[in-house]
Amino acid sequence: MQVQKFSLKRRAKSFHFAFDGLVYFFSTQHNALLHAVATVFVVALSLIIHLPLTKFLFILFAIALVWMAELFNTAIEQLCDMVSPQQHPKIKFIKDVSAAAVLVTAFAAFITACIIFIPALL
Repeated sequence: MQVQKFSLKRRAKSFHFAFDGLVYFFSTQHNALLHAVATVFVVALSLIIHLPLTKFLFILFAIALVWMAELFNTAIEQLCDMVSPQQHPKIKFIKDVSAAAVLVTAFAAFITACIIFIPALL
């Protein structure tokens, strides 16, 4: 495999492809709206109560992990649908585990938010 020289044009194209992925994600995935609402709520609450920077960073990290899990889940589901349009037990397992990763990440983010926000609000 030949290594290509650095190119600003290729880097710009890679960002364009990434933004295309985000547009596709937000226009096709119903959970994206739920995550967006939760993100706006949590960030707004953080600003309203003047959350300390270190705690806010934990909140941002948790938010980013949930978004990453949801994006990877969407990619895995699309790949599975392409590879096996018909129902298949192994594809179901892959999709279920991928969705479970989102659930675990969202649950961890929720617990993180509770640990940070409950004492701050009391």
